[in-house]
Amino acid sequence: MIPGATAASFLLVVILGAMSPGPDFVVVTRSALTGGRRAGIAAGGGIALGVFAWVVAIAFGVAAVLTASAVAFTIVKLVGAGYLVVLGIRAWLAVRRGEYRDLEETRTAKPTGAGAAFRQGLLTNLLNPKVAVYFLALLPQFLPADGATPQTLELAAIATAGTVLWFVTLAVVVGALRRFFASGRVRRGLDAVMGTLLVTLGVRVAVEAA
Repeated sequence: MIPGATAASFLLVVILGAMSPGPDFVVVTRSALTGGRRAGIAAGGGIALGVFAWVVAIAFGVAAVLTASAVAFTIVKLVGAGYLVVLGIRAWLAVRRGEYRDLEETRTAKPTGAGAAFRQGLLTNLLNPKVAVYFLALLPQFLPADGATPQTLELAAIATAGTVLWFVTLAVVVGALRRFFASGRVRRGLDAVMGTLLVTLGVRVAVEAA
């Protein structure tokens, strides 16, 4: 078992890491704005599942193989970058279509569903090999000298809980402010900003050195 103090420290580090701006943050924020609190929470749940999958992969050595292979790392990185760009282009297309009306006036625009938001969160995280690098560097700092797979899986559960805690909080806050963003003009501006951020992040991931 991981000592309580160590588990608490690891949880804090995971939450602080999740709070840093990045693709996960943008996906949850946009999901909450376009689909409400439920969609934002679903996107956060997908991201948390992705974190769990990465840490489990590390426990079984899969992520170590990925980060050791420059070719595999580059392939996953480019696929992930492409996915972020696609999400950004979708936001831009919504801006170009210009089908924005105040939420109080119409409900005809199809909001982001929880299922779609969950898939976006999951894929955004799984297609980001930097998550594997992050946890490969982080986990040894919190594992005992004789740490084995069970301890790694315990940290995976803690990492998942921390990720859920932060992104659920983010989704609830953004969802609560959704009425503020009810204006069609504001929503159009937000889609333009979010789309630009996603495309920029995708390009940065693609050109970044491994």
